[in-house]
Amino acid sequence: MIQPVLHLENADIYQRDNLVLSKVNFTLNKGDFYYLIGKTGSGKSSLLKTLYGDLNLQRGLGTIVDFDLKKLKEKDIPFLRRKIGIVFQDFKLLNDRNVFENLEFVLKATGWKSKAEIKTKIEEVLGKVGIKEKYYKKPFELSGGEQQRVAIARALLNDPELILADEPTGNLDPKTSLEVMELLNEIHKSGKTILMATHDYQLIVKYKQKTVKCEGGELFEVVQQAVN
Repeated sequence: MIQPVLHLENADIYQRDNLVLSKVNFTLNKGDFYYLIGKTGSGKSSLLKTLYGDLNLQRGLGTIVDFDLKKLKEKDIPFLRRKIGIVFQDFKLLNDRNVFENLEFVLKATGWKSKAEIKTKIEEVLGKVGIKEKYYKKPFELSGGEQQRVAIARALLNDPELILADEPTGNLDPKTSLEVMELLNEIHKSGKTILMATHDYQLIVKYKQKTVKCEGGELFEVVQQAVN
């Protein structure tokens, strides 16, 4: 039997006190790649924030990588985030640390102790995203595409069961967006499960995957031809 990586059942998604999505039913199985689309303010980010523990799930049922979102406590969130990788639109890198130190910070924060193992892991993920030789550079010395590659490397550090990407190409030019998308596709082909919020319809058309849409307070699956 397939074990869902993510399962929501009649879940209500709130942004503070506002109900933004009601009665969400959605299942993500291991190896799936779904786009999450919808206009600004339609609930995409609120849904993702609920999935990684920034917002509480107040009504309905929800499990993600074996965590019950309804029962999620503050102390559980670091453990949840070891099992999921998060990629943000604005990279969220620490500007006062170089690439290596940014990744080292995450590993230490998630319980890694051995310097040798930390070094090996960082080299491995930087190799996967094609940026190994820039380990000594500070984020502001990198292009936007390179910074997003570092952010994707960071998301891969703890070999997550699920990658949540919130508009990962939103701040990038079209050419760089394609490069980042190629990288995410390769990661997906290696067996990773991905849920990616985007408003870049060119990417959706070029890299066909399943798509769910937030609209009118609901989440529903759309067929590729009807994505626009």
